[in-house]
Amino acid sequence: MRLAVLSLLFLCVGCASPILKPMGPATVSPIASDKMLTAADGAQLPLRIWQAKPDRENPRAVIIAVHGFNDYANAFYLPAPFWARHGIVTYAYDQRGFGGAPHRGFWPGTKTLTADLRSAVKAIHHRHAGTPVYVLGVSMGGAVVMATLADGPIDGIDGAILAAPAVWGRAHMNIFQRTALWLAFHTMPDLKLTGRGLKIQPSDNIKMLRRISKDPKMIRETRIDAIKGLVDLMDRAFAAAPKIGHTPILIAYGLKDEIVPKDPTLQVMQRLDTKLATRALYDTAWHMLLRDLKAEIIWRDITAWISDRRKPLPSRADGRATETLKSAPAR
Repeated sequence: MRLAVLSLLFLCVGCASPILKPMGPATVSPIASDKMLTAADGAQLPLRIWQAKPDRENPRAVIIAVHGFNDYANAFYLPAPFWARHGIVTYAYDQRGFGGAPHRGFWPGTKTLTADLRSAVKAIHHRHAGTPVYVLGVSMGGAVVMATLADGPIDGIDGAILAAPAVWGRAHMNIFQRTALWLAFHTMPDLKLTGRGLKIQPSDNIKMLRRISKDPKMIRETRIDAIKGLVDLMDRAFAAAPKIGHTPILIAYGLKDEIVPKDPTLQVMQRLDTKLATRALYDTAWHMLLRDLKAEIIWRDITAWISDRRKPLPSRADGRATETLKSAPAR
């Protein structure tokens, strides 16, 4: 029986090849219009903007928001209006392979995702010269922000916000998970998987979950090679933590998160530069912490941190993180 299984695996090798859809050569200067971000290679990435109120011409700050895996720019439809009422304009773009961006469903590669983030910052900073700019990444978007910062400062930003960053890489997977991913990637990279049957709850906001379950721009079937690409990105993000000693960071994590495990997240918090990093833990928050029922607690903390990162957060989630990390094993 074992021989038959091994023979089948060897026969499958070469039946399908992984597909990567990276960016092309840089040919233009990135530009942000009201509905589109033109990346360095000319690719058109859909862009959504929530203008600051009441003075849209003079916002207090700019947030460039980077969505998570299989999501798209509309991921910020709940927090962005709150920030708008506090004078902060939010820009969110569809990353390649997601939403309405090119090559939907195919993995673009970490280098492409990080290059697109730098393009977005360059273009949007140009629109708001003199206004503080912050990048905010949720889940996979947080990993993209971390991987970008690992290569050096992002010109034009004043800080970065990581909301439940995806840092669950191979170092925190068991041997069966790593082996299964390796076999699937090398034998059937085009196989598509869904999350049905996993019994994982991403948020307590059931109304929001039902809404996005009907959203045609969400991806519900994921190629194996895209999953492998995500794991590569998470490896890179986890390794990036000690290298980000040049940029102020706010990292937020919900202790009810069932997607990204607590252990690697606490390790990342420990490895960030304590002089520049504000660490926050929320007892009531899930993985989709910016869209939970009690998400306004975190929206307010982000607003306050942007105003003055030297002050304690209104929720005192930073104090909770400090106490938790004191008792956590040093890594």
